[in-house]
Amino acid sequence: MYRMYSYVTWELPAVVGDNFPVDLSRAGIFGHSMGGHGALTIALRNPQAYRSVSAFAPIVAPMRCPWGEKALSGYLGQDRETWKPHDATELIKSGHCFDGSILIDQGTADNFLDEQLKPHLFAEACKEAGQAVDIRMQDDYDHSYYLMATFMGDHIGHHARALKG
Repeated sequence: MYRMYSYVTWELPAVVGDNFPVDLSRAGIFGHSMGGHGALTIALRNPQAYRSVSAFAPIVAPMRCPWGEKALSGYLGQDRETWKPHDATELIKSGHCFDGSILIDQGTADNFLDEQLKPHLFAEACKEAGQAVDIRMQDDYDHSYYLMATFMGDHIGHHARALKG
């Protein structure tokens, strides 16, 4: 069985460290949509492993959207308590914060914005917890890769500043 969390968190960094001349103490993580959700939850659960985190149009509250409820119940069963470690908004609410600022870009024309992505829930949780977050609502961008292509340079800069520090 393939396990994305352990692969991204432990296996992949070990392979990279064994095969390339890198400083694994200077790592960042980012993703798009469900991958953005994964980046956020992995960074929040393992803040010592990452100096930076960012996401494009992430699902930030899967316990409160149809996609997330379907996925979490399918993988973890019906006990919603077991879902909380896999929900970025719930992690923030329970005290899992990240040392640095979190960067999120979200398109205002994303047809999944209101029903599935719900960045306002994450923003509210971050504000209450004192977690630094920059959620940039980008006019006229949808859920496609144009959002990523347009703002990737900003995300690379976000990570570069954190990794150099």
